[in-house]
Amino acid sequence: MTHYLLAVHGPAEMDEFGSYGSKEEMEEAFAATGAFNDTLRADGYWVFAGGLQPVSTATVVDGQGDTPVLTDGPYLETKEALGGFWVIDAPDLDVALRLAAEGSKACRGKVEVRPFDGIA
Repeated sequence: MTHYLLAVHGPAEMDEFGSYGSKEEMEEAFAATGAFNDTLRADGYWVFAGGLQPVSTATVVDGQGDTPVLTDGPYLETKEALGGFWVIDAPDLDVALRLAAEGSKACRGKVEVRPFDGIA
């Protein structure tokens, strides 16, 4: 089994309903995502998942010098940002891609799939 990151991308700027058009759409997506999470757990793929606060809450830390430098805001200035993620344990890429498609449908966002490199 391999661990995969399923990263959910969406708009960097969001309104009160996130990237959803209305409160109802947001609640439907949250419910569908919750059901997807339950399925991941029941089927043994679940490792960890989480949603992220808006990019405006980010702080970039550069500790390469003698004194760490802290910068408010996201590292990259983009129109899209990471909004949440799943870490799953799947037997192969085909299963990970199938699960990513299910997660994408549930959360109504694009999902990037990347395997971990296996170095601990």
